[in-house]
Amino acid sequence: MDKLIRLILIFCSLSIFSQSKRVADRFFEEFAYYKSAKIYEAVFEKGDTSKYIVTRIGDSYYNNSKTQEAEKWYQKLIEEYKEKDLDYLFKYAQVLRSNGNIKKSDSLFIVLNKDKSFKKKKKYLDKKNNLQNFLNGGNKKINVRNLKTNTPFSDFGAFLFDHTFYYASSAPKGTRGERIYRWNNQPFLNIYKSKIYLEPVPESEIDTVLELTKKEILPAPVNTKFHESSAVITKDGKYMYFTRVNFDGRKLRRDKKETVNLKIYRAENVNGSWTDIEELPFNSDDYSVGHPALSVDEKTLYFVSNMPSSIGKTDIFKVAITPEGYGEPENLGKSVNTKEKEMFPFISDENILFFSSDGHRGLGLLDIFQTKIYNDGTFSKVVNLNFPFNSKRDDFSFYVNNTGKKGFFTSNRSKGKGDDDIYSFYISDLPEDEKCYQSVKGIVTNSVTKKPIPNTVVKLIDKISGTVINESLTNSKGIYSFEKLDCGEDNLTIFTEKKDYRSAVSKDFSLTKENKKEFKIDLALEPLIIGDQIVIKPIYFDYNKSHIREDAQYELENIVSVMDNHPSMIIKIESHTDSRGNKNYNRKLSDKRAKSTRDFIISRGIDPSRIESAIGYGEDQLLNHCDDANSKKCSEEEHQLNRRSYFYIVNGDNIKIDNAKPKVIDRKGYKDQKAVLERLRMVRKSRKKLNKAFLRKKNKCYSSNSENCDK
Repeated sequence: MDKLIRLILIFCSLSIFSQSKRVADRFFEEFAYYKSAKIYEAVFEKGDTSKYIVTRIGDSYYNNSKTQEAEKWYQKLIEEYKEKDLDYLFKYAQVLRSNGNIKKSDSLFIVLNKDKSFKKKKKYLDKKNNLQNFLNGGNKKINVRNLKTNTPFSDFGAFLFDHTFYYASSAPKGTRGERIYRWNNQPFLNIYKSKIYLEPVPESEIDTVLELTKKEILPAPVNTKFHESSAVITKDGKYMYFTRVNFDGRKLRRDKKETVNLKIYRAENVNGSWTDIEELPFNSDDYSVGHPALSVDEKTLYFVSNMPSSIGKTDIFKVAITPEGYGEPENLGKSVNTKEKEMFPFISDENILFFSSDGHRGLGLLDIFQTKIYNDGTFSKVVNLNFPFNSKRDDFSFYVNNTGKKGFFTSNRSKGKGDDDIYSFYISDLPEDEKCYQSVKGIVTNSVTKKPIPNTVVKLIDKISGTVINESLTNSKGIYSFEKLDCGEDNLTIFTEKKDYRSAVSKDFSLTKENKKEFKIDLALEPLIIGDQIVIKPIYFDYNKSHIREDAQYELENIVSVMDNHPSMIIKIESHTDSRGNKNYNRKLSDKRAKSTRDFIISRGIDPSRIESAIGYGEDQLLNHCDDANSKKCSEEEHQLNRRSYFYIVNGDNIKIDNAKPKVIDRKGYKDQKAVLERLRMVRKSRKKLNKAFLRKKNKCYSSNSENCDK
């Protein structure tokens, strides 16, 4: 029996932990980081010391700029829980520096900078899932150049290694008896290389473009008399992966439909020459495999194929590169691939997958898209790069260097030199007087009195990461403002909170690209103290039960917050039911619910002496005509008016009581508000005449825990 009781207690404790954690999660997701931190800490103190809780406490304080508290929990996360995620090492280094611990902060940054996958963080950590924002709200200029080395034939591909650019071209080699590819009546593709250089444009000092010097064809055995393209080289320069048609050195091999498919080959650099060419083991005569790309750590090879497990016409796959060889190819799934064509993958140093597709929504035919690759192998939302990278025609084979400022892409857009042309791009800052800025302004008011609320903290938040971008304080007229915001910023929201008010969050919004445009977003805060009450939304219980549900916990946290704000405040709790059911039973049930409510508030650290009483009155004090005689005639809304809890303020120094009367909800079918308020006044008057000895007994019972109290 003892074991059974222990198991029941453990199960109940786990259930409470789980409920409280979900309540904290809800506040965290609403950007109410102060409340979420306190609840997570309470969960931690009660025994849930999981890494998740520690991380969320640290993030709550970090997102709320409480660096001293964030340092404590990030230190625990890094040193005790051995967290190795670079973002958390970076956050820890940030708060250490903010708190004056420069030496330790610098030591962490040294470790971070040694890691090849770590790049200096931008203005907002994790902004837009780390997707590349090339235009930066219109404050960047993108210079695009059709390369001088382009020909009237097909020139495409983009890979940069050791200041050398590798690409494919079908331009004639000028050799006798050169073969022509029947499909486009051009010579077969070959892989070329060319040195790159920066070429300033005379018209403007900030304009710069990338250009290529004279091209050089790679010799055999890389190039053959048939197609080769899409080269990628490992960082150490030892191996090159490239695409070739199914040619075994003697003849083209075909599938059952007489189609010559593509295959990926690997060449090794031996004394400066590419040799020892071998095809990869997952190639097949029956389907194509091509367009290789390497992951940041070079442990994964991405490629394009129409193998049997494909979702569409061509899909992007990945395969592990191991010391023993290669793993099994894996489709990237429907978050990336569509029923149409996905092609030309490239992974940047920021672990962003760029690819081309005509299945995702774009501007024309093939468009270039990007998606963040997360550590667990999942992907962020696919985003179109838009103009100038995309056009009404085919745009593909994208490459950007590790600075994110320069790169190449291919397009057959109009006014080109040939079939497919390679374009270079270089990104530079606009002069200050040409930059695009917008502003957000608004007023914060009391939702009951409609009066402005001064000295209220308002936060501009990036909705995706939860990061606070900027803060403002309302003036004497309740007005806040955020100035000089970059045009085009999206996934924004406004959050505001103030003591003794319920926090408020605006709808999501995005800035446009119209310079100097002003957005107006007003916010209304619901007061938690109205008249002589702490007013929250209704507390609901499961049928015939008195335990505190998760949604009730969420609301009761507002009671805890108000009492924390006013340490001398004393309250009393009343619980009421509707008239349905037995009177004595309703009285007992409501009394249990009132005491469960009291016990929860005490469990959150409120001293028991600050709750004068917790009494259930059942159906003794109805607010309307829905008594036993009229019960069946009343609507559910009318009965709901009687199912309520009150939190009366009995005493409290320096508490500013709002003069507004408690709100009485006008339910359907019962519209006489004056009658309800009069009934409420009579109820209060009759309550004062209740037996004082009964109240004393109730209070004494709680403090003494007498076994006869509930009888």
